[in-house]
Amino acid sequence: MDLNNLGNLEVGKFIKRVNRFLGKIVIDSKERNCYIADTGRLRDILVRGRKIWVVKNREGLKTDYTLITVNVRGEWVLVNTSLHSFIAHRAIAKGILGFTPRKIEKEVKFKNSRFDFLVDNNTFVELKGCNLVKGGIGYFPDAPTKRGVKHLRELIEAKEMGYNAVILIMAVRDCKYFLPNWEIDKEFSEMFYRALERGVDFRGFKIKVEEDGKVYFNSTLKLGSIGRY
Repeated sequence: MDLNNLGNLEVGKFIKRVNRFLGKIVIDSKERNCYIADTGRLRDILVRGRKIWVVKNREGLKTDYTLITVNVRGEWVLVNTSLHSFIAHRAIAKGILGFTPRKIEKEVKFKNSRFDFLVDNNTFVELKGCNLVKGGIGYFPDAPTKRGVKHLRELIEAKEMGYNAVILIMAVRDCKYFLPNWEIDKEFSEMFYRALERGVDFRGFKIKVEEDGKVYFNSTLKLGSIGRY
């Protein structure tokens, strides 16, 4: 994926997060409003003074720009979850699930939810973006997620109905392993391991945003052995 296709990537500095969706930034020495398309806490990412990439919004919107990436100690970190599905679709097409699929459908209804993907008519995939990294380990979630628990529960149900089911983690920062975040969300973490015990598959991969704005598949992401599993 090429972020330049979103529009002209303008360089600015982050000032502060006003609420879940609104941030204050500086572009060309002027303070502007920006839309933040990521409801995670992002506390170690959205730090005052950090270099950012934004794209200008069309006229008539409440915000001037949309936040795309933040530079965290030299690493461009994607902070726009609306792009996750496009990237994951490409990763699935390239075989991240362990096979090359013939068909990939997006946003497929299952019971009371919509899973991110249905692959080859028999594999439900739910995608989660991982942006919290500590000590080389990526953690999800960085804020409690009832929706995430519901998705895991329904992946289990899909598996019991004869489908294949996959929880797919996409790390947007460099890390060696993935673990569920017991400290932030015990319920999600317990449900994550329950899902694995019931036959839901874990797959993970990392992406890297280069200085030219292109997003590359970095490598696969393994499940860590640390924790309470």
